[in-house]
Amino acid sequence: MIISVPKTVRRLYFMTLMVAVSCLVYYVLSWIGLWLNPSGPGEIPEGTAVRAFQNGYTAEDKLSPGERLRLYYWLGE
Repeated sequence: MIISVPKTVRRLYFMTLMVAVSCLVYYVLSWIGLWLNPSGPGEIPEGTAVRAFQNGYTAEDKLSPGERLRLYYWLGE
């Protein structure tokens, strides 16, 4: 059996690049998920408690389009 060294190096390079890109995508999506998460684990009510929300944003508040989009994804409203 003949093993081609250049072909093996290309395959190892491709696999290394694939793992690196996969890790990068995972961490980017994880960061976006944390950014959009509306509440941390400490803010979740326990038992029969109900979490009430009071919207602090009014029409006078000037939110950037990015912040408005984040608020939309955060609250779903």
